[in-house]
Amino acid sequence: MKKTLFLALILLNLIQARAQQTPGKFTIDIHYLLALPEGYESDTSRKWPLVMFLHGSGESGSDLEKVKKHGLPKLVEAGKKFPFIVVSPQSSGFGWDPEQLFRMLLDIKKKYRVDDDRVYLTGLSMGGFGTWSLAEKHPEFFAAIAPICGGGDASEAWKLRYMPVWCFHGAKDNVVPLTASQRMIDALKPLNKQVKFTIYPEATHDSWTETYDNDSLYTWLLSQRRHKYKAIELGEKQLALRTGRYVNDRKDTVVISIVNGGLLAKAGQHTTPLKPASPDLFFWAENAPADVEFGKEGFVLRTDREEHFKKIK
Repeated sequence: MKKTLFLALILLNLIQARAQQTPGKFTIDIHYLLALPEGYESDTSRKWPLVMFLHGSGESGSDLEKVKKHGLPKLVEAGKKFPFIVVSPQSSGFGWDPEQLFRMLLDIKKKYRVDDDRVYLTGLSMGGFGTWSLAEKHPEFFAAIAPICGGGDASEAWKLRYMPVWCFHGAKDNVVPLTASQRMIDALKPLNKQVKFTIYPEATHDSWTETYDNDSLYTWLLSQRRHKYKAIELGEKQLALRTGRYVNDRKDTVVISIVNGGLLAKAGQHTTPLKPASPDLFFWAENAPADVEFGKEGFVLRTDREEHFKKIK
């Protein structure tokens, strides 16, 4: 009897312990200003370009009115009509979280008619840093970027090798030094011919007013389209030069062979067809964010990082 009572008490305690667990939820809200272009409501079949603007540190907080102090929101408030959707989020603290911004953009694309190939990104100061960071995290998403008086991770700049970039900075900036932008441009320019860098000789930190007041920026943005690989046809002899076994520093092995007139890469049990975009460049199948660039001794695989594979002779 005592043993039965003891077990019953244990079970009762376990039930009570479980009953103390209640569901919970933590939600992060991002508040933003949205401006739709003229004609958006009347033409329900048309898809529109979108520009996301990232403000500087001084506009952070919970008062969206502060976001109207500079840049695109300021111009919209003053009555300027842009031929694109303008999205201006507000950071609740210091800095921008690129993954939160990316999820916000995905949500906006579900709610509004956005042209997938014409999504642009710009920002000033803290927003310039945010522009570089978000573009490096998701280079497949944006058609072009225009960072102003910011900076970023130069070691990740290679991810923007197909991204049109127009960067701006004041030569006499005493808050974010000119070198912050210069490092990014120096790292990117050898890989990307679509890089522009405007330095205002007499400007200090405010290099954004002149930039956003210049309509040539918007003309340039709207002329850009998201990069898409264009497959070409190569003869079997050219394809055969790329076949073989390749290995990286971690001893991962990739076998490349000719299958159905194209190249097939096999790593373990996974296979991926490679489509040629030029005599020297092959890239993963559509919808996979990776490409392969062949050299004399091997190839470079670029996904979220660069990996070098050497051919096993």
